[in-house]
Amino acid sequence: MTLFRPRHRHGDVLEIEGARVRLRADSRARRVSLRISGSGEVIATAPSERRLAEAVAFAKSRADWILERLQARPSAVAFAPGGVIALRGETVRLEPAPGAAAARVVATPEGLAIRSGGEGEAFSRRVEALLKREARRDLEARVEVHCRTLALPQPKIGLGDPQSRWGSCTPGRASLRFSWRLVMAPPAVLDYVAAHEVAHLVHANHSADFWAVVRALVGDERPWRSWLKTHGAALHAAGRG
Repeated sequence: MTLFRPRHRHGDVLEIEGARVRLRADSRARRVSLRISGSGEVIATAPSERRLAEAVAFAKSRADWILERLQARPSAVAFAPGGVIALRGETVRLEPAPGAAAARVVATPEGLAIRSGGEGEAFSRRVEALLKREARRDLEARVEVHCRTLALPQPKIGLGDPQSRWGSCTPGRASLRFSWRLVMAPPAVLDYVAAHEVAHLVHANHSADFWAVVRALVGDERPWRSWLKTHGAALHAAGRG
């Protein structure tokens, strides 16, 4: 019998029944929990590192649930000619263009399409660059509207591709950061996330006062939160094939 128990640390990755599980200590967490991020990473969270062993035990007890959820996730879909993706909630075809032309949105008799030059990875990079440009434009516009409503100065805005959140706020730096993949969601969903992060410039928490600010900006946010929970995995799968 050993007198010492192995100590798990924040960021450790374990394999449980063939699934990789990342451990996370978060002082804001109220209890041990388990979730699968938008990119498919399994995350076991505890309120402190001292309780990570509980998170490991919980993950092991839910091994069947983890495998079921992973198997049900959407398959990765490459940005490739002939494929379809979503842009602002609408289905858009991906079409090739001659040479090395940058990707652009075009109207066709069959509906909107994204037409781009390049082959293979080059085509994919051009499509992703277009989506990032469109995302920045939409997010900057909605952040400006919400900041004007709250009489706040315009913050700095950055884009990224985070695995577990759609936006983040650093109030001390007046800086917001968003997932560029939001441009694939319906505009109301993107608008909700923009309002959510702007509200954090007022309340750096998720208190009742914080949610009152969010609802003053966009009304009932629950449909959009639900949409992201249901469809977020598909947004993360796009372009990863």
